[in-house]
Amino acid sequence: MTEYSMAFRANMVKKLMVPGGPTASALSARSGISQPTLSRWLRDARDGGMSSPSKPPEMRVPRRPGEWKSEEKLRIVVESDGLEGDALGELLRREGVHEADLAEWKRTVLSALGPSAKAQPGSGEARRIRELERELLRKDKALAETAALLVLKKKVGEYWGDEDDATKKETEK
Repeated sequence: MTEYSMAFRANMVKKLMVPGGPTASALSARSGISQPTLSRWLRDARDGGMSSPSKPPEMRVPRRPGEWKSEEKLRIVVESDGLEGDALGELLRREGVHEADLAEWKRTVLSALGPSAKAQPGSGEARRIRELERELLRKDKALAETAALLVLKKKVGEYWGDEDDATKKETEK
């Protein structure tokens, strides 16, 4: 069994934690270290069981989804608003957040703000709502037209009477 230095382990964990970085399987194929070993190192780093002098102190280890408080999530979502590229990557590394988690938190925040935040003009959801409203209006018009035709048919029948009875009486005579 090969012993690896803490600096080497920290370097491998750092590669695994980079947002959009390689998976443990991919890194295993490149480095020759088994995937379970890399996964264990990552798990140990998340649990705080492995400290490394080469790891910068401002970089946090990503937490599991249930370990974040709502206030922390909201703070990070607000801080990330308007950031792109390197600035966003720096924030994600500093906070120990994966980009996918941040995107999910943003969706949750927007959905909590109500319908006005959900269906913004130009979004696919707003377009779908407009299409459904248009279809509903068309169906309402068709229903009103059908009701008007039924009323008209009833009135014509009352005015002219039942033609079948009158025709039979005249032919019998």
